[in-house]
Amino acid sequence: MTEHVEWSEAETPAPPASTAVTPADAADAARLVAFGLQPKLAPARDQEYTELLRRYREDPAFARLADAVAAGLGLIVLEVSPRAGMAVTAAEDSVFAVRMGDYARRTAADSGDRFLHGLAHLAIAALAFPRPEDLADDSYIGRVTVNGVDAFVRQACRRLEERAEERGENTDPATDAPGLEAAWRIWARRSATGATKDARRPAASTTGIVAKALAFLTDSGFLQRTGDDNGGTYRTTARYQLQVRDMAGNAALAELSELGVVPVTDGTATLLPAEDTDDLDLVAEAGLPFHS
Repeated sequence: MTEHVEWSEAETPAPPASTAVTPADAADAARLVAFGLQPKLAPARDQEYTELLRRYREDPAFARLADAVAAGLGLIVLEVSPRAGMAVTAAEDSVFAVRMGDYARRTAADSGDRFLHGLAHLAIAALAFPRPEDLADDSYIGRVTVNGVDAFVRQACRRLEERAEERGENTDPATDAPGLEAAWRIWARRSATGATKDARRPAASTTGIVAKALAFLTDSGFLQRTGDDNGGTYRTTARYQLQVRDMAGNAALAELSELGVVPVTDGTATLLPAEDTDDLDLVAEAGLPFHS
């Protein structure tokens, strides 16, 4: 007689144990994240970096370990590839997060100028990737200039002022009024270049604010300086495209883009007549790549 045997859960064969993570694996994962925190380092220029990227792509267990190390540091992995390296951005609660207030204080400018610095970053992002297809195309390279960004914001100022007049709204709010729409009007009243005895560009001028933003993005590995024309010319990197792509849902960036930016390739700024839209108020203190 054949005995019927019922297997209990306790008797079910256990799956084979996974390979244990070694200290060397953890060190390699941390090393890869460390490379990712050096945004100006091109993977092709460092053999160790290239090898760790290959291991990340080919070894799922190692990829999970590297992602865990990044998450523990408050970093969000945007992409891991030969073109961008290990591209990471800081979460809001990360020790690596840069906030708009901190950035503005570094400029030695008045604390009220933080809106203008945030607006400069929004305008740079909008001009660098004016169309959704540009942001989605990994091969697309955006180009911006200091004077082009300043001109774009000033045209946006005029557009909003015209719409405010059509609606019978106050077109000259107090300079300390909250919100980026007020910041646009403050921008319009601010000198574009100013004047110093030695012909330097004042940091408080609007082109000085734009130049500061572009220099910060260059130092952060998001842009590359390509020349001195039009106050300084810059091209985007894969990391900046990923950064802006990650922030594309930002309400302020979306509203700014909807003002009618024409796709450009030389870093200049041109606006098309945009369709009338309601609710042009933008998010206060929003600015790429900062947390509010």
